[in-house]
Amino acid sequence: MFKEIRKIVFAASLIALGLVLPFFTAQVPALGQSLLPMHIPVLLSGFLCGGPLGALVGFITPLLRSYLFGMPLLFPGATVMAFELATYGFFTGYLRKLPTLLNLILSMLAGRLVWGLVRFALLGFGTLNFSWQIFVAGAFVNALPGIILQIILIPILVEAFKKSNMIN
Repeated sequence: MFKEIRKIVFAASLIALGLVLPFFTAQVPALGQSLLPMHIPVLLSGFLCGGPLGALVGFITPLLRSYLFGMPLLFPGATVMAFELATYGFFTGYLRKLPTLLNLILSMLAGRLVWGLVRFALLGFGTLNFSWQIFVAGAFVNALPGIILQIILIPILVEAFKKSNMIN
């Protein structure tokens, strides 16, 4: 029972962190789009709470932030991000038995693939085209600083949580 309550408290705390972190880059939107501050607590949520709760954290965070603060815009930004971040949260929890870095890389690839598929489904049929070049630029090139930050920061945080016995 205590473990389940702790997971719920972690999930709520990580949602709150996901709402707050983007304020640190809000003055420079391009910085936020490249550092991806909302992704960090969601990636952690899978490690700390497991796949299903991690997916819920990932899905809720961008939609709630859009509703409360107007950013990211609900469509297409927060809608696409909800599916992308839900994938991150799910996979980091589902793949917890793998080494942390491998888990993280596979989860990030899965999330970016879902981002591209959902973005194509929402925009590819409309007036805006979504090409292979736009996918690569949005998922990898523009996000490279955030990807590097996540690859450095997440394993350090996961190891700290493991040493404090907060991750099984």
